Amino acid sequence: MSLSTIPHFLNEHKRSLIWLSCFNTGVALFITLVLPTKQSFAVNWVFSMLIGYSINIVIVLTRWVIWRDQKPHRIAFLLMCMAAAPIGYFIGGSIGMVFYGLKMPSFITVMKNGEGILVIMSIFISLFGGVFFWNQSKLAELEAEQEKEKARMAAIERQAMQAQLQLLQAQIEPHMLFNTLANLQGLIAIDTQRAQHMLEQLIRYLRASLNSSRIEQTTLQHEFDLLEAYLELLAIRMGKRLQYQTNLPEQLRRQAIAPMLLQPLVENAIKHGVEPKMEGGSIHVSAETDSEFLYIYVIDTGMGLPLDYDENKPAPQSQHPNQSHVGNANVRERLLALYGPRASLTLSENQPQGVIAHLCIPLSTQVN
Repeated sequence: MSLSTIPHFLNEHKRSLIWLSCFNTGVALFITLVLPTKQSFAVNWVFSMLIGYSINIVIVLTRWVIWRDQKPHRIAFLLMCMAAAPIGYFIGGSIGMVFYGLKMPSFITVMKNGEGILVIMSIFISLFGGVFFWNQSKLAELEAEQEKEKARMAAIERQAMQAQLQLLQAQIEPHMLFNTLANLQGLIAIDTQRAQHMLEQLIRYLRASLNSSRIEQTTLQHEFDLLEAYLELLAIRMGKRLQYQTNLPEQLRRQAIAPMLLQPLVENAIKHGVEPKMEGGSIHVSAETDSEFLYIYVIDTGMGLPLDYDENKPAPQSQHPNQSHVGNANVRERLLALYGPRASLTLSENQPQGVIAHLCIPLSTQVN
């Protein structure tokens, strides 16, 4: 072990060293109060520390020599702890004698002078300590396994969220894409300039949409670009029945956000608000912040919320695939998984008509 690795070793085994020091102190207190050693607590504490750490070092070195990086058998490990006790006792006791300027006795002399009881006691203490630290090691292994499992589950959750994102995009794009291509086919014959503009917006939308499906985090600028391309496509198709406006402050253009959180809200506003309304309506998308949250608003002047709308109830499943919309529950599930319970999506009535979708995201939370 080089000098540069000592701080790392101490930090890694800090808890075990603290437990060992407390254990040695307890042994010193027991010897002072119970055994007739006629030594002060300070002297007993020094010897207890030296002997305890000596035994521990003998155990660690012996384990490394015998098993290296392999896991030892429990019984063999405990027998080794018992065998290490008298060796560590003699080494630690000898260091203590030198420290206090006393003559070092031989091991046989130690046993003859009545200190055999202390050696035997150290064997049982070493056995107890071996069991204790074995259990601590098992606990550390379980904690490490738990951390690995958490990391594995987090990876699975990220994969699931990515699959959900791609499924979400697959739900949004086909209906819109087929309608756009059908309109494009009709425009080519009667208005080539509008057809060319529609084709450019479709390419812009598909390029931005493809990028969103491959990343876990994007920027508000990118998401607003995607929304503008999407809304421009629909504006070409719906004509004067759809007006739209986006408002993204300059300081928020680089703000990080998970992809595909905004488009489902705009898609729902069009499909269930503006498009069914005979005279159409408008869409206004904006973003703002305060010290804690990012707020995004999708405001439409469409049909408004149903009379029986309840945010706590899941959206009913449509019997017609072409009319199936991306539910707000999907967006809320992603918000909870990505940003935690402080993130929210609420829908409220717009005056005089329409819906306000209010997205609230905590700024202090990074995308998981």
